[in-house]
Amino acid sequence: MTIILDGKALREKILAGLKLKIDNYTKKPTLVVILIGKNPASQIYVNNKKKTAEKIGINSIVINYPENVSEQEIILKIHELNKDDNVDAILVQLPLPKHISKENIIKMIDPKKDVDGFSPYNFGQLFSGGTPFVYPCTPKGILLLLDEYNIELEGKHAVIIGRSNIVGKPLAQMFLDRNATVTICHSRTKNLADITKTADILVSAVGENIIEEKMLKSGCVVVDVGIFKDASGRTRGDVDFENVSKIASYISPVPGGVGPMTITSLMLNTVELFEKHLS
Repeated sequence: MTIILDGKALREKILAGLKLKIDNYTKKPTLVVILIGKNPASQIYVNNKKKTAEKIGINSIVINYPENVSEQEIILKIHELNKDDNVDAILVQLPLPKHISKENIIKMIDPKKDVDGFSPYNFGQLFSGGTPFVYPCTPKGILLLLDEYNIELEGKHAVIIGRSNIVGKPLAQMFLDRNATVTICHSRTKNLADITKTADILVSAVGENIIEEKMLKSGCVVVDVGIFKDASGRTRGDVDFENVSKIASYISPVPGGVGPMTITSLMLNTVELFEKHLS
């Protein structure tokens, strides 16, 4: 019988624990989110982050800028927040307008306040065997989900589809750190099904409905990170859930799997940075 990797249930469990912890602080953690423009998806994500933060006692401040704001103005604001002793965590919501360099913005965030774990320092620590101040949110959420269901990584073959800096690359390193054998596939990979059939654990983070039952071996653990709307407006993931769930040992649904864990990891990272800031 296939077991569903329930991100919603784990989210509630972790957030309840965080709330108890925060209730005992004399000072509350502060998360600042910079939102540029009026991208509808970004606005939804930021609102969800703000609501979740406030629910557990984190101060959440959203700074809105118009689409045509200059890169320099954002950099000046980040410098100001870096120096502000009342700010523990900084997030710049992606994607950014085309005239603003994501790389320039991310590298300006103090690594000790980099709640997404994307700064060059934190990324460098992750990939050089060191310890970043925090780990990137979606990969961290995936590991929390696997750990909750006691899914062992050591010695397993993990296949990751997608090589982004947000999911694929950091997750591959985090899997390697757990002694998994890792293969990364992407849009230029040939004979994808030949590789996915060897996976003990498959993670797909593409944003297209590409994973079919015939591409996997029986008993595979399937983690679906992709999320998009199909032609009928239905929310879908990368995986043909109905058919793949017939052969998978564990599978994450979309929605309700990895998504809730990403925001949960953001809250965990905020609290971790706050505690490191205090000490």
